[in-house]
Amino acid sequence: MKSPPSIALLLSALQRPASLQVLSMPDWDLLIRQARRADVLARIGENARFQGVWDALPAQPRRHLESAMKLAQRQHVELRHEVRAIARALEPVGEPAVLLKGAAYVQAGLAAARGRMVSDVDILVPRQRLGEVESALMMAGWVQTNRDVYDQRYYRQWMHELPPLRHIKRGSVLDVHHAILPPTARLKPDSALLLVESVAAGDDERIRVLSRPDMVLHSAAHLFHEGELQMGLRGLVDLDALLREFGADLDFWPALQLRAQRLDLEGPLYLALRYTRLLLQTPAPEGLETELQAAAQRRGAVMRPDLQDALFLRALRPDHATASDGWTPLARAILYLRGHWLRMPPALLGWHLLRKMFRSLLPERTTP
Repeated sequence: MKSPPSIALLLSALQRPASLQVLSMPDWDLLIRQARRADVLARIGENARFQGVWDALPAQPRRHLESAMKLAQRQHVELRHEVRAIARALEPVGEPAVLLKGAAYVQAGLAAARGRMVSDVDILVPRQRLGEVESALMMAGWVQTNRDVYDQRYYRQWMHELPPLRHIKRGSVLDVHHAILPPTARLKPDSALLLVESVAAGDDERIRVLSRPDMVLHSAAHLFHEGELQMGLRGLVDLDALLREFGADLDFWPALQLRAQRLDLEGPLYLALRYTRLLLQTPAPEGLETELQAAAQRRGAVMRPDLQDALFLRALRPDHATASDGWTPLARAILYLRGHWLRMPPALLGWHLLRKMFRSLLPERTTP
């Protein structure tokens, strides 16, 4: 099978900001289009500023980078405001706001937050407190916007989160999780283990994040159990930043491997190490990827390496014509089905996909 088009410019910009200094205008045009599609344009700009090469960049592309950077910075300011509001709302039930994904990176001041777009807030709470948490958030102005009976049942009975909540005044979106994977998924990491190891993100104990190993494992599980990978490269960039920052402490790696075993997440961690290495040259201890692959293969949790690479090395690229080939739509479709297969038993999966297909064929309802 022929290799898909090169995305070397984009990967080089993400890994080596100094490479931006020698780009031609046609190179910049291609890079900006691909990076915007992958949602990493602000990340490239922030890395260039952090590495001290910002002033050497041409004025025209710098305007595109700066626009994306300002948007990310504004989102970070709004995010911190929302997080404080969520923490206040949860005080009556005695639960902290345990942040996930982009909100956690920003609140904890991690390298992964540089240029990271954050459109909503994700939190993790104990499943047994879910009703109390939802009631407290509704009292504070977050409400359900999806009234579809099937969707409500789908989320509440089978998924690992409530249907998204939206604030009635500010319009902010909040996703309330009680687990990092659905209860119906083949892998079943124990949420109680994640919550007990969470740490304060700063001076306010009401605002917490997952431990460093758990943050990496959640990012890996989220990315490689997703069926839709149009933003997959951004997920890899997150993982690359987390692994480089945390991995500077050599004690981190054995702790990460032990935690993956404990949480039943060796398969997603193997995929994370493999594809961050192949695409972003992320360093990891020698032999760790092989050990994780063997553990995942014993459980039948990974595909044949050649097929796996043919699929993921296409689907993890930007969803842009310049980064795709004739096999890319098929790769995305197969991984979409794989993501659902990993999350649902066969009977539920068949019914869910049939229903989605029939709904897509119906005309959209219009509000009078």
